[in-house]
Amino acid sequence: MENKIINLGIFGFGVVGQGLYEVLNRTKGINARIKKICIKDPNKSRPIDSSYFTTDKNEILEDPTIDVVVELINDTEAAFDIVSTALRNGKAVVSASKRMIAENLPALYELQSANKVPFLYEASSCASIPIIRNLEEYYDNDLLNAVEGICNGSTNYILTKIFEENLSFETALQQAQDLGFAETDPTLDIEGYDPKFKLVILLLHAFGTFVKPEEVYNFGIHHLNDFDIQFAKQRNSTVKLIAQCRRQNGSVFAYVLPHLVKEHNLLYDVYNEYNGILLESAFTDKQFFVGKGAGGTATGSAVLSDISALLYNYRYEYKKIKQNNQPNFTNDVKLKVYLRYKTPDQVDLAEFFNISEKYESPEWRYVVGTINLQKLKEAGWLKKKDVNLLVLE
Repeated sequence: MENKIINLGIFGFGVVGQGLYEVLNRTKGINARIKKICIKDPNKSRPIDSSYFTTDKNEILEDPTIDVVVELINDTEAAFDIVSTALRNGKAVVSASKRMIAENLPALYELQSANKVPFLYEASSCASIPIIRNLEEYYDNDLLNAVEGICNGSTNYILTKIFEENLSFETALQQAQDLGFAETDPTLDIEGYDPKFKLVILLLHAFGTFVKPEEVYNFGIHHLNDFDIQFAKQRNSTVKLIAQCRRQNGSVFAYVLPHLVKEHNLLYDVYNEYNGILLESAFTDKQFFVGKGAGGTATGSAVLSDISALLYNYRYEYKKIKQNNQPNFTNDVKLKVYLRYKTPDQVDLAEFFNISEKYESPEWRYVVGTINLQKLKEAGWLKKKDVNLLVLE
C-alpha cells in the first residue's frame, strides 16, 4: 500500500472510534482518510458531518475503493462477521475487539493465511503499549519465559483511587465510568474477563499457543472489601489485577487474579488508567512497558499505528507457531494465596497443600497458604460474595 492514500471504512463510532478520528486528524504524514463509518443508530448526535455515516455494512464491505476495514464495535458476533467477511473480500483489517479476537483466534489465523491479507489488532491488548508488535518482532527468537502485568486500565484506575485516595469501591468505579474508562456495565472489567481476553491473545504471540478463553481462570476485584485493603496496607503493599502467562516445565500456564504487590515490584507504581507489562526472557531478563490502557485517544493511537503499518505492508508472521515448539497449556501450578472468608463452611481448606498463617475474628477469617490453580478454577468458593482471594508474591 506504499505511496497511496488508504481509504478507511470504520465500524463503530464510540469512544475508540472518536479517538481514532481525533488522532488521525491531528497526525501528519499518514496517508489515510475515512471514507465511510457504519453505525447502528442514525439519529444519535455525533460531532462530525452526517455524510460520513451509514447503517448499511455493505457500503463498506462491498466497496472496492475501501482498502482497510477498521472494526471498533462491542457486539462480538457482529464483529466476527464483519472481520471475516472483510478478510474474505481481500481487505486488510484492523480491530480493537479483544473478546471477538480471543474467542475466534484459530479461525482468524486461518482466514488471514487463506486470503493472504493482513489482520492487525494491537489495540486489543494493551491500548497504547505496542506489546504485540514487540512480541512478534523483538522476541521472535528469544527464549521468552513470561508475560505479566496490568492490562486493564479501568480496574487499575479503581484500585489507585481506593489505595491512594481512600475512596470507596463504588465511588472509584463511578469515576472510572464518568471518565469513559469503564463501561456502564463494568462486569467484564471488574471480574477480570477483559484482561483474560487480552491474555489469550498475548499467549499466542508470546508462545504460539492457542488457548480458549474458558480454559484460563479469571477472578477480579469485585469482592475486594475494607478488610482486604487493610491486610494489604499493613504489609506495605497494594492490590493490582494482574494477568500472567508463564512457561514452566515445558508447558505454559495463565490466569487473571488480583495480586498483593510490594513496593519493589515495578507494577506497584503503575497508577490510574495506565497499563504496565513485564516481559521476562532467558537472554534479556526483564523489560518493562508502561502506557495508557484506557481512553479513546490512547486506544485510537494504537489503531492508527496499525493503519500506518499497513502502508508498509506489515503483517503478523506468527513465527512462534511456525517454529512448531509451542508449549502446551496447563492449570497445574501452585500459587501462594491469601483467602478471606466469613464462615468455615464457605471454603474447603483441605484443598490447600499447606497453610502458613491463619486469622479468625467474629467478622472475618483468612488463611495464607499454597493451592493448585486447577483446584481454584474448579472450586465454587470464589462465587460467594463473602470470599476473596489475593495472590501473594
